[in-house]
This record gives sequence, structure tokens and C-alpha cells, in this order.
Amino acid sequence: MSSILPGSDEFRTPVYGTVFGRRTEVLNRLHAGDRLILVPDPPGTDPPTVWVHARGGDVVGHLSPDLNAWLAPWMLAGSCYGAVVAEVRGDDVASWKRLVITVRCVRAVKSA
Repeated sequence: MSSILPGSDEFRTPVYGTVFGRRTEVLNRLHAGDRLILVPDPPGTDPPTVWVHARGGDVVGHLSPDLNAWLAPWMLAGSCYGAVVAEVRGDDVASWKRLVITVRCVRAVKSA
């Protein structure tokens, strides 16, 4: 279970799935401070996933299921989140710990 509370304005988290396809090549181009794009799955996808893209659109990976469970619906409801690379680690680190990002709420939509 994630220790990140739903609705957090800023948090650090690892990116999962960075070793599939050509994602490792994309990962190797990233540096601390690089901006990333967060994109939720379309409405109706179950379970929803928030995908992490490098600038230009290349997929890097996705967030953890615990984060996806609340962040994807919030984003689909209009909240806007962005991310930057916090750390890029080497192949000597477990794949799910190689890329750590800082996620920030840019615009929150409050539910009724």
C-alpha cells in the first residue's frame, strides 16, 4: 500500500515498467530536472493507469496501482498533474527503482 495520500499536491514515486519494449532507451536519455508528461487511460479502463511519457511522447512507464487508483480518476475529472525526473539510476538497481519522479498538482478540481 502506498504511503502517498490521495489528493497530495506533491510526492516522489518510482516509475514501473521501464524495461519493456524500447523504454530503457528512453530512460537512458533522461536527466534530473527533465519534464515528463502524465497521461491517464481513457475513461472506462479498469483498472485505470497513469502513463509516464518523456517530452516528445515516448512512453517511459507507468505509476503504481495504488497511485493509479486515485490519480487517474482525479485527472479524468479535470485535475492536472505534471512530473519531473528526480533521479535516474543504473542497471544495477531493480527496474522499478531506476526512475524516481516528483509529481506535482498543477490544477486541482474539487469534487462536490
